[in-house]
Amino acid sequence: MFGQPPDMSLFIAFVAGLLSFVSPCVLPLVPSYITYITGLTLEELTSETERARVRGVIIINSLLFIAGFSSVFVAFGASASLVGQLLTTYQDFIRKLGGALIVLFGLYVMGVLKIKFLMSEMRVHLKSRPAGYVGSVLVGVAFAAGWTPCVGPILGTILVYASTSDSMLTGVKLLASYSLGIGLPLFITALAVDSFLNYFKKLRGYMYGISVASGIFLVLVGVMIYTNSLTILTSTLEQHGIGWYIGQ
Repeated sequence: MFGQPPDMSLFIAFVAGLLSFVSPCVLPLVPSYITYITGLTLEELTSETERARVRGVIIINSLLFIAGFSSVFVAFGASASLVGQLLTTYQDFIRKLGGALIVLFGLYVMGVLKIKFLMSEMRVHLKSRPAGYVGSVLVGVAFAAGWTPCVGPILGTILVYASTSDSMLTGVKLLASYSLGIGLPLFITALAVDSFLNYFKKLRGYMYGISVASGIFLVLVGVMIYTNSLTILTSTLEQHGIGWYIGQ
């Protein structure tokens, strides 16, 4: 088991969140999510005059939306760690099996493999936005509960890693870092939708490259988990004064 999660693990979880945010199944839908949770039109969000007037609405609803999906992801992380603890006798087998699965996830994201159950949509659709601030939290929960095939493999990677830990707190920290990786750019986007739309037009042509890069990232993480080299890497960084174990 890994014990307390090293900074490298939390960094990897954070990067995984960023890759989930820029995935083809999430990034193009971000403006739609923002207009949905705020109840504002795209014109109001992109107008300098209007955005200044409704900035408070944008900030509060965006943070509540992020809190909604983060709570679900963190609960997933705690559950994965708990299952891992119950199967502590098979920890080495679980680590190697998890590493192999993550490599398969990476090949799927790269488009090298086609995995049927990952290609089916599991998105939760809300016919209308629940009223009030609670509605933003519920929309966030629905977002987390119905992640798309693009996000599933990346999220699954962090959950598999969480299952190899010996503490429920480890899973909570890993998935909190993952949630931050999605939530931080989403919050920044909510505050500057007009700039995001301009950048997205330029970024659209690189979406395939982003998917390939994400797949390569997952393959590397899978190999490191299978060979247990992530712990070795962390120890090496510590010897050079880079990184430390949380809780020390």
